[in-house]
Amino acid sequence: MLSFDVRLLTHSDIPACMHLKDAAGWNQTEADWRNLLALAPDGCFGIDCDGELRATTTAVCFGRELAWIGMVLTQREYQRRGLARGLMKHAIQYLRNRSVAWIKLDATELGVPLYERFGFLEKGRIERWIRPMGAASSIRSSAGRYAPDADLDREAFGADRSPLLNILSGIESASIAGMGFAMGRPGSLATYFGPCVARSASAARDLAAWFLHRHAQREIYWDILAANTDAVEIARELGFERGRELVRMALAGVKDPSPLRNHDALVFATAGFEFG
Repeated sequence: MLSFDVRLLTHSDIPACMHLKDAAGWNQTEADWRNLLALAPDGCFGIDCDGELRATTTAVCFGRELAWIGMVLTQREYQRRGLARGLMKHAIQYLRNRSVAWIKLDATELGVPLYERFGFLEKGRIERWIRPMGAASSIRSSAGRYAPDADLDREAFGADRSPLLNILSGIESASIAGMGFAMGRPGSLATYFGPCVARSASAARDLAAWFLHRHAQREIYWDILAANTDAVEIARELGFERGRELVRMALAGVKDPSPLRNHDALVFATAGFEFG
């Protein structure tokens, strides 16, 4: 077992963070790391060993209702030496010191045992659907200029994530008045569709068609809560195929927290494994 200290990540660590991310085969970009540091400057942690960054974890707070843990990465040669466990312990304590009611994450099957040891429980499955580059969608879309809908997003997500949406909406976004919105961003492997929150399946389908029309010549990733069967059917109709599956898990951050009032049926695409 290694002896190590946890420290805060800074913008100067982004190249090393990208090296860890690339080795894991993940889709995040330098911009995603910058956004994480902007949203959680005190919640992005790393461990150095032998003079180099070897492991990372991020914890983004959405008020005191919810926090999201992501980017749990360890260089292969340093795995099974306690680095991920040490970072998780540090991140959870950081969030409990902030009295965050609920802590969530999306876990790979390999990561589930680690998180279960900290008391995380499975809350559902999340699936990555993939569409190869191809013909543009022939479905006409009525999506127009993005307009924030904080009430709809809070109802769907269960917490105020307007700082995150403010960042992501500046990359690529659209709305259908009164019915929902969708966003997207570049990835290192594929263009990413999400988040998408909508009051109906037809509105979500319309928003997905808007995105496909713009990115037909790129592979597209779309992360869907498996329980949202409408989202699954739309993805299948639009030429996506199911890829990997992760486990959505939750941990109480305080004693006897109030239930998180989220409405997953309104969530047609998540914001990514690092954002929730």
